[in-house]
Amino acid sequence: MKFLIIRFSSIGDIVLTTPVIRCLKQQLPGSTIHFLTKRNFKAVTEHNHYIDKFFYYDNNLKELKQELKKENYDYVIDLHKNFRSYLLRFSLGAKTLSYHKESIRKFLLTKFHIDFMVRRHIVLRNLDTVKPVGVENDGKGLDYFIDDKDVVSFNDLPSTHANGFVGIVIGASYFTKKLPVYKLQEVVKKINEPVILIGGKEDEAEGDEIASADRLKVYNACGKFRLNQSADLVRKAKLVISHDTGLLYIACAFNRPTIAIWGGTSPKLDVESYYGNEYSTANHFTYKNFVLDLSCQPCSNFGTAKCPLGHFKCMHLQDVNAIAATVREVIQS
Repeated sequence: MKFLIIRFSSIGDIVLTTPVIRCLKQQLPGSTIHFLTKRNFKAVTEHNHYIDKFFYYDNNLKELKQELKKENYDYVIDLHKNFRSYLLRFSLGAKTLSYHKESIRKFLLTKFHIDFMVRRHIVLRNLDTVKPVGVENDGKGLDYFIDDKDVVSFNDLPSTHANGFVGIVIGASYFTKKLPVYKLQEVVKKINEPVILIGGKEDEAEGDEIASADRLKVYNACGKFRLNQSADLVRKAKLVISHDTGLLYIACAFNRPTIAIWGGTSPKLDVESYYGNEYSTANHFTYKNFVLDLSCQPCSNFGTAKCPLGHFKCMHLQDVNAIAATVREVIQS
């Protein structure tokens, strides 16, 4: 059978589709898997050996339709489920499988704080999509693949960090998903381990501010490495502290223990850290959520540019002592 999987964005959401890709390829012998995403997210899947062919959306919907029609798919698996993906599904005329997006329940939770969520992780809902073709969850968790050219040498890091470090992913797509700089400074001061700050070029200035809390202990890697090099830093970390952002799920794919700090979004949206059965049931720390569960939380599916109520308590009131204590617990275990 020939499948087209659609997931346009973003980094984390694409990583959360990887069990579907793997299970289709492994459980349906002879199957062909094509994957469609936005071109600017090419790096997230380009080394995934379960994918046979890639297509990229880059404001080229008309041309893309013509290319995809030539493929004669048996199934289109829509794991994005928006207007654009619907247009593509409709134009291709293949059988369609699409995941349960829970849009109404999320709207009620974020706008009125009425919680009717089904408590089924998005990974499991993605996998539910392919049950009709006989595919089941293999329990192996998420995948992420890095090419050799993106492996970071310890020679490219300070010698003080060569024997291990805690990775802190300081960025996020929206303001309300990020700890303020002063809180991150407090966190790094209380961690008794070398720390590497991980993020993109857009995070570099804030990374410098955070690193100023302890220049010897904290190395600001933001903006110095490509996405997959940053993913390799996550893979090398003893522990990863992260906001609700893509590198959190990449850390899960590498079975790194994670501490997730939640602000405007929440694990209630069924998007918390996700691991395979073998790793998550082993006798060691897997992950911990730091979320205050305020009456106004979550306020958005994706985060917002500012706190809707103006107080931003969900991040200002985070317990940095408890975060640091959890780091010590993990490192010493």
